[in-house]
Order: sequence, then structure tokens, then C-alpha cells
Amino acid sequence: MPQFSFEKTSTASRDAVYRVFSDYENYQRTSPEFFPSIRIRSVRNNVAVVEEHMNLGDEEFVIMAKHVTDEPVLHDVYVIGGDAKGSHIQEQFIETPEGTKILVDVDLKLKGKMKLGGMFSKNRYQENYEEILDNFIKIAEN
Repeated sequence: MPQFSFEKTSTASRDAVYRVFSDYENYQRTSPEFFPSIRIRSVRNNVAVVEEHMNLGDEEFVIMAKHVTDEPVLHDVYVIGGDAKGSHIQEQFIETPEGTKILVDVDLKLKGKMKLGGMFSKNRYQENYEEILDNFIKIAEN
């Protein structure tokens, strides 16, 4: 299955970057091209279960995701249902003198015809996910 990692930097503060990356409540408003629909199912302390429609390239994933946050250093997303069940995304935020270093690990689990396509589309998924990250960084820096 597609697995990929990113290391990004931002001139924004760690708090600002963390807020944008972990603000799943507003993904639909700030990034509708990637998240056309978000519905929060439950929130308890630092854990939220969210129904998400996420666009990666020409694929729309309908997922149930558990967001676990450790402010301002970590945001984990566990896909607990839907098209990519079993996937995990971890985002780490490290304060640097220049701003923030962002480390992202993506372990994408696909099913059915998406699985077959995923074997040939790793680079496409990686490029599309990188667009989401770059969009979040741009938001944090403005």
C-alpha cells in the first residue's frame, strides 16, 4: 500500500501551523477543494471522530477518521472506517529558529479497485497529499 513521508518547513510559529493542521472542524471551509464535506460525530478531550470526504487527485475518499491531538506537537489521524480503513497519518510539529519543521508520515490502506489503482498511483497520491500540506502551510503563514 502507498506509504510516504514528508518534511516541510514553514516560517509560521509552531502554534499557528499546529492550529491549521489540526483544525479538522474547518477543513471544509479553508480547503474545500480537498475536503468537500466534514461532519463531526463526537469530541472528547483531545479525541474527535469525524466523517470526512477527502479528495486526493481524481479520487474521493469517504472515511470515518479519529483525530488525536497533543497540542502543539502532534496530530494523529486514524482512519477507522470507510474507503481507507486502517490508514494512519501522523503529523509532528517541531519548533525551529526559522519557524516550524513539519514531519508527516502517511500509511494509506486502500480497498477494492482503489487498492489496485493505488499500486500504480503511489506517486499521484503522494503529490496530491503534498498539495494539501502546502495549502495548510500557506494558510498558517497568512
